[in-house]
Amino acid sequence: MIALSVCQMVDTTTREVQALILSPTRELAAQTEKVILAIGEYINVQAHACIGGKSIGEDIRKLEYGVHVVSGTPGRVCDMIKRRTLRTRAIKILILDEADEMLSRGFKDQIYDVYRYLPPELQVALISATLPHEILEMTNKFMTDPIRILVKRDELTLEGIKQFFVAVEREEWKFDTLCDLYDTLVITQAVIFCNTKRKKYAIIVVSHGSGILNYHLSSIHGDMPQKERDAIMAEFRSGATRVSITTDVWARGIVVSLVINYDLPNNRELYIHRIGRSGRFGRKVTIHFPSWDDIHILRDIEQYHSTQIDEMPMNIVLVSSLKITKNVSKKVI
Repeated sequence: MIALSVCQMVDTTTREVQALILSPTRELAAQTEKVILAIGEYINVQAHACIGGKSIGEDIRKLEYGVHVVSGTPGRVCDMIKRRTLRTRAIKILILDEADEMLSRGFKDQIYDVYRYLPPELQVALISATLPHEILEMTNKFMTDPIRILVKRDELTLEGIKQFFVAVEREEWKFDTLCDLYDTLVITQAVIFCNTKRKKYAIIVVSHGSGILNYHLSSIHGDMPQKERDAIMAEFRSGATRVSITTDVWARGIVVSLVINYDLPNNRELYIHRIGRSGRFGRKVTIHFPSWDDIHILRDIEQYHSTQIDEMPMNIVLVSSLKITKNVSKKVI
């Protein structure tokens, strides 16, 4: 949607930046750039991703040559504006992708800095699957009489995604349950979400010598050098690695056949972003691992999003690429 709208509105007869798209992660900004370039190839739309961890010289060269669309992260975009390399005079629209994440984290001040350099007649668009009330109120600072296109919570749950839970009596039994689950599955790719980097690394260490290692593990986090992050993302997209154990840095902007919530998300909004990684309208699967203490959180999420999360049956065929054929775990409730 973003790419189509932007490609439609830019004037390709002039090589000036006319659309600015800000994203919370480097991977999402780079993905947006690729989609715009793919669609815009037929109408000569030029785009560039300004993201941290990559060559500033390359950014300067691309921007000096002239592009129509910049997709980037707030820090690098702000830097390019202050260097007067990214000229803002012709920008018609500012798009905040995953706006709730952008405005609720440390990006808020950087976004306001960017906004100060933009033309007064600018159009501003906020896009996200979830926009809490406090974030909507915050938009009053830089939007005038905005038109709100809001989806009701009970329409947010993604059709075609089967949702199950495997309740585990104790936290320390989750890994055994995960191994038992992988012994029963035939899958293409999966993302396993943890709430902390410490727990993610613990799973990776224990995975050595287990059956999960046969699925070619990968892992990504925000402190990695950009080249390493790009390489891991490329391997995962190509299928060279089939399982990624990650925190919420990958909760947006990637689609796989299976999502496992090793930990339940820390808030209700993250839930919809996580399960969205398991695809849209493709008969995909999300499996949650709540401990006994987390069952009430799962029920709260279920009620909040007006959805149904069933206990996973012992013997069931979910989709052609994901088959469950036997008991998941002896330690399951």
